[in-house]
Amino acid sequence: MQSEWQGVLDEIRRSVSEMAYGTYFSTSRLISSENGRVMIGVPSVFIKTQMERKYNAVIRAALQSTGMTYKSLEFMVGAGERRAIRRGIEVLPNMKTVPTRSAVKRVAVSSGETGLNARYRFDNYVVGDNNNLAVNAAYAVVEKPGARYNPYFIYGGPGVGKTHLIQAIGNEIVEKHPNMRVLYITIEQFYHDFVETMRKNQGGFTDKYRKVDVLIVDDFQFIAGKERSQVEFFHTFNELHQKNKQIIVSSDRLPMQIADVDTRLSSRLMGGVPIDIQLPDFEIRCAILKSKAELMGAEIEDSAIEYLADNIKTNIRELEGQLQRLMAFSEMRGVSPSEIISDGYLDGEQYHKSKALSPKQITDRVAKFYNLNTKDLLGTSRVAQIKTPRQIAMYLMSEELGLSTVRIGREFNKDHTTIMHGVKKIKTDMKLDFHLRQQLAALREKIYA
Repeated sequence: MQSEWQGVLDEIRRSVSEMAYGTYFSTSRLISSENGRVMIGVPSVFIKTQMERKYNAVIRAALQSTGMTYKSLEFMVGAGERRAIRRGIEVLPNMKTVPTRSAVKRVAVSSGETGLNARYRFDNYVVGDNNNLAVNAAYAVVEKPGARYNPYFIYGGPGVGKTHLIQAIGNEIVEKHPNMRVLYITIEQFYHDFVETMRKNQGGFTDKYRKVDVLIVDDFQFIAGKERSQVEFFHTFNELHQKNKQIIVSSDRLPMQIADVDTRLSSRLMGGVPIDIQLPDFEIRCAILKSKAELMGAEIEDSAIEYLADNIKTNIRELEGQLQRLMAFSEMRGVSPSEIISDGYLDGEQYHKSKALSPKQITDRVAKFYNLNTKDLLGTSRVAQIKTPRQIAMYLMSEELGLSTVRIGREFNKDHTTIMHGVKKIKTDMKLDFHLRQQLAALREKIYA
C-alpha cells in the first residue's frame, strides 16, 4: 500500500515546488483505500487544512494519473510522520542532554562578569535547515575555542536567533572550559566603554577586552560610522587572534555590506567562514513556539501553535511576542489559547493575519513595490530593473503560495525551467545580498499586513 502511495507522491512532486512537497507531502502516508475511500494520514491540523484547500486537486490528479481509483478523499490528523526537529543539544553529540543544576547555576552566577544570559542555551535552541550549518560550526567552536572557525561570524536579518546562538556558545564554553574567561558584549557597549575611557582618561579598557579567552560581540553592524571605535576593535581583534583566542561576532549583514567599515577590519572578520542564518520555515516556527511555551511553563494546543506559525512569518522575535500576548489573554480570560484565537482577540493592526493570496495579488504588489506596471512584470523585457522583480514575484509565488513551477509558468507565460532558474537565482542571491533580503522582508510585510 505504501509503495502505491509513493507512486502518487512521486507524481505530486512533479507538480509542486520542493518547499511545498517537503512541508506538506513528505510526512504524509496512505492509511487506507478500501471501497474507493482514500484516507491520507497527516501530522497536523495545519497540513490537513492546506491539503483540503490548496492541494486537493493536485492529489486527485496524481491519484488518477497513477491509476488509483477513488470515490472520496479524506485526511486524518495525527497519523502522519512529523519531520524530525532537533534542539541544539542533539546536534552537539558530546554534550549533556540536559544541563546539570550546577552548570546552570555556574553560568547564572558568572553572568555578571561574562555578560551572558543563562536562559540562552543549546537545549532550548531549535535547529532546522535555516541554521544547521551555523550550529554545527558552533559545536567545533565549543569543543576547541580558537582552533576552528575563528573568527566565528554569523549574519542574518533581525529576529532569526543570532543572539541566542552566540550566547549559547558562550554558556556552553563556560560549562566545558571553566578556566576560560568569556565576555559577551554588544558593539554599542564596546563603543560606550571606549568613549567613557577616553572621556575620563582612565585605563582598564584594553585589560577588559584583550585579556579574555573568548570575546563574543553582538550587533556588529552598529559600528558603522564610529571610526575610532573601529580602529580600537581592529587592534583588539588582532591581539586576540594572534594569541589564538576565540572571537565570535554576529551581524545583520556581511562586513563589506556595512557602510563606512574599515576594509582591514572587514577583511579580518571575513577570515573565518561567514555563515548565514535564514528565516525559519513553518515547521521550525512551530518547534520554536513549543520550545518558548515550555520555557514559560505554559500549555498550548497544537492548533494554536500552528495558527501562530502560519500567520507570523517575519521573525522569531515577533513570534515570541505574539505567543506571550496569546498566553496573557488566555490567562486573563481563563480560557484556552485556541478559544482566544477563535474569538478573534489576536486580530489587530500589528498582527499579520493570513490571507488567501492569489498570484495576481503578488504580481500587483511586487510591481507596485518596484514602481512598475503589472504588464511589464508579466512581459518579456530582460532589462535588469524588470527582470529581477519578475524573478522575485516567481520566488514569492513558490515560497508563499507553494505553487509548482508549471503553475507559475502559466502566470508569466514561460517555460517551467525559466521559473526554476528565476526562483533558484533569488534563493542564491539572498545569501549574500543584504539589500535583496531587506526588499523581500518589506514585500512580505506588505503582503501580510
